[in-house]
Amino acid sequence: MPPKILIVMPTYNEMENFPKMLAALEALNLGLEILVVDDNSPDGTGNWVKEEQKNRPHLHLIQRTGKLGLGSAYVEGFRFALARGYEYIFEMDSDFSHDPVYIREFLTTIQDCDLVLGSRYIHGVTVVNWPMSRLLLSYFANMYARWVTGLPLRDVTGGFKCFRAEALRKLDLDRVHSDGYSFQIEVNYKLWKRGCRIVEIPILFRDRVAGVSKMSSKIIREALLLIIRIRFGGDR
Repeated sequence: MPPKILIVMPTYNEMENFPKMLAALEALNLGLEILVVDDNSPDGTGNWVKEEQKNRPHLHLIQRTGKLGLGSAYVEGFRFALARGYEYIFEMDSDFSHDPVYIREFLTTIQDCDLVLGSRYIHGVTVVNWPMSRLLLSYFANMYARWVTGLPLRDVTGGFKCFRAEALRKLDLDRVHSDGYSFQIEVNYKLWKRGCRIVEIPILFRDRVAGVSKMSSKIIREALLLIIRIRFGGDR
């Protein structure tokens, strides 16, 4: 039997992107299942997904009552995946900043490790269409996070990932409360401390061309403060 694979995609106002992303994922012919965790998108993203579910049994939906944050969306997605026996679980954005073309390489690499990270900083900087201020903020935030946590990774804040289910089971999801950049760092750090094998593969990250980015310098600055708690608050 082929492995059960779930793509977890948090959404908020992604009607300009998600239908095209769904078609791109289906075109890979990998038997992927997709879970949308929608934070009550005013543009109707969640309602569109609900309608599409009638003809797409591989499409799943968790509709939430409001904008509750990226970290909690992924935690809900992880719980969904573990409860239903998926073997490989992806984190992925729906705006094409994470290109579906890399999914095959993720699935090949995960055969020999516990977590695969799509890295923007292995071969220099492979980011397209970001303003220089945001690129520098992300790059130096990564340097700072690596220095504080000791993580042996080039890109500790990236959100394009593939987990083995066994690795996610090592996390106490009840104790993962961070969001955004700090969520990615916290999960990486806790799995590394638990002895998980983490491998990075290079990706080209393209900034979204449709919709509005949810990332801001304020979110990144808040994440930098939370890194101290992650590092010195105990590996719980």
